[in-house]
Amino acid sequence: MEFKPLIGLSYELFITLANTFILFLILRKILFKPVINIIESREEIIKNDIKVAEEAKEEGLKFKSEYETKVGTARSKGQEIVELAKRRAEEKSEEMINVAKKEVETMKLKAADDIEKEKNQAFVDVKNEISDMAVMVASKIIEKDIDKSKHEDLIDEFIKEVGDAK
Repeated sequence: MEFKPLIGLSYELFITLANTFILFLILRKILFKPVINIIESREEIIKNDIKVAEEAKEEGLKFKSEYETKVGTARSKGQEIVELAKRRAEEKSEEMINVAKKEVETMKLKAADDIEKEKNQAFVDVKNEISDMAVMVASKIIEKDIDKSKHEDLIDEFIKEVGDAK
């Protein structure tokens, strides 16, 4: 059995190889280099886009941390403001209560003073009325007019004795 080669070396083979090589060079010049340039430029654009995206992500994370810090600060300041307002309200309330207590105490003292004045005035009025009545009674009894000042002295003495007897 004789082995026949699958490809024989002939001029057609060399022409086919030469045509293929020439076609490769032409395609390389016309098609491959522009396509490779387009692919490389596209790859560069994608790398730049990825770089920009990573920078934007880092900046976003930075803004997020600043935002969280500011929100935390705002919350703490808000809490401080609320606490300050509570303290001021409590102080104002306490001050108002103290003022009201002082006013009540003043009113009590004034009322006690007024009561004492009224009591003294009533005592004077009763004393005067008793003296007038005593003068009338005495004048009717004696049926002559006695000096009013002597009568008042006698009545004052009588009232003191009655007051001491109480």
